[in-house]
Amino acid sequence: MNILGKLGFGSPKAATAQAEATGPDDHPPPAGQQFAQFGAGCFWGVELAFQRAPGVTKTEVGYSQGTLHNPSYNDVCSGMSGHAEVVRVQYDPQECTYESLLDVFWGRHDPTTINRQGNDVGTQYRSGIYFYTPEQEKAALESLEQHQKVVNKKIVTEILPAKKFYRAEDYHQQYLAKGGRYGDKQSTAKGCNDPIRCYG
Repeated sequence: MNILGKLGFGSPKAATAQAEATGPDDHPPPAGQQFAQFGAGCFWGVELAFQRAPGVTKTEVGYSQGTLHNPSYNDVCSGMSGHAEVVRVQYDPQECTYESLLDVFWGRHDPTTINRQGNDVGTQYRSGIYFYTPEQEKAALESLEQHQKVVNKKIVTEILPAKKFYRAEDYHQQYLAKGGRYGDKQSTAKGCNDPIRCYG
């Protein structure tokens, strides 16, 4: 299949798939839980940071904000699908606030670099807060405004509605907690402050 077909051009079926990819993330969280979605570079380290956050009950890494239905990691890395690497965070609002999750987000990456975190370069590594509710949107905008006051460069984080979430391949899930390629497991204990080490 050529790339135009994969991106949703040329047939009604492909157009329907593209519409699904660009639609909202309408998968409901469990009762009493809420979702949040963040993009902050390579999702391995970002996920571990959120796993350690009190009140977070589940994390999944995946792809969002693109135009291709059911993208693979290779599709996302090509830059042609438009997706960002994201973490979908499930949390208990009785145990933590959305604002506390925003603090984790800002502390985990450099929001002033366009499509880049360290040596990772590409649109899939862009900085983004993807909101599910008007309340999350308001909190995100206010948080960005406050964070801008403490950094010297312009923040380039995009704040957009949460789009369809595509769960990444199993080997990406809890990658650093499982030890990655070398079996060097990192703690997911709540409140753990051990440095997060990213490795392939």
